[in-house]
Amino acid sequence: QVQLVESGGGLVQAGGSLRLSCAASGSIFSFTNMGWHRQAPGKQRELVAAITSGGNTNYADSVKGRFTISRDPAKNTVYLQMNSLKPEDTAVYYCRGTRFRDSWGQGTQVTVSS
Repeated sequence: QVQLVESGGGLVQAGGSLRLSCAASGSIFSFTNMGWHRQAPGKQRELVAAITSGGNTNYADSVKGRFTISRDPAKNTVYLQMNSLKPEDTAVYYCRGTRFRDSWGQGTQVTVSS
């Protein structure tokens, strides 16, 4: 089973940027779909961005134009570049890989101060 480990979270001021990384213990192409989700306190986990093995991407409306999902197969890593961050982006961000079932990382905290 391929393990996923997120990194890159932290505290940033509104308008700033962060890049999250999701390192897989094996090939990211072992997943048919990978994505970033987030969960804020008291809210349900929601999809932020996803990328298929073919490279197609989709984004939540709330992050379109600000966030970009990408991947580096040589490093078995998927990234989430987050620009123009807002306080409402504050959440724990989780990496997900799917092949027949979902695998999740442990999450990384992103806090955006106003």
